[in-house]
Amino acid sequence: MPELPEVETVRRGLAPALEGHTLSRVQMYRPNLRFPFPDGFGQRLTGKTVKSVERRAKFLLITLDDGTVLISHLGMSGSFRIYEADPPALDKHDHVVFQVSNGFEIRYNDPRRFGFMDLTTEAEMPDHPMLLKIGPEPVHPGLTGSELAERLKNKVAPIKAALLDQRVIAGIGNIYACEALFMAGISAKRKASTVQGGRADKLAAAIQEVLLKAIEAGGASLKDHRQTSGELGYFQHSFQVYGRAGEACSVCVPDVPISKMTQSGRSTFFCPRCQR
Repeated sequence: MPELPEVETVRRGLAPALEGHTLSRVQMYRPNLRFPFPDGFGQRLTGKTVKSVERRAKFLLITLDDGTVLISHLGMSGSFRIYEADPPALDKHDHVVFQVSNGFEIRYNDPRRFGFMDLTTEAEMPDHPMLLKIGPEPVHPGLTGSELAERLKNKVAPIKAALLDQRVIAGIGNIYACEALFMAGISAKRKASTVQGGRADKLAAAIQEVLLKAIEAGGASLKDHRQTSGELGYFQHSFQVYGRAGEACSVCVPDVPISKMTQSGRSTFFCPRCQR
């Protein structure tokens, strides 16, 4: 599932194509994705001008001039493609097409249909059930060690599980939790409440560094993620531990192989020497 860097990459691709421009036509080619589309979905968007394209955690938020907000989640395989001229024939998985007044055509493609789109308003958005309990953004304005320590102090779960809890911190998934814990030298099995003081400072800094590097690289493309141009992300080539079980740790001397274990049904990759 796309994590914060992948969704931020998509947001940065969509913003210049949408902001300040009018949706001249919005057409769905099926009645639902993960959930049914809201009643009148296309009609409620058509003719409206896009004020902003923002991101909250793993959600895209497209705000229109009448106060309507389109909330979109990419699910496992969702992606947006932007076509400036002569778009190709519709793919069977192109489920929503946005015609924009600047001549762009933007298509939402989702083979597995685990993504969704919903409509709310600027006033009601903070209380939307998908956004209501999400924790702070880790990159902007920036997560401090003291803030992270405060959010972890009563957590009895392992730190890896706490990082995946969107109520604790927004947008972090399995890949970046593994990478940040390695960068901070913290064991994924460590009790979350013990990540305090210097450990919390290191982890907060590592979270920000790995996410910013991933955004700069266009996210990580392991299966389905594509940028709005259709190009792959490149951060998978910079993984230190994720997916590297059995390979030599890049830090240890002499080399120690990266290990893999399962936590709450998810694969965790780590260095048994570097992370404590």
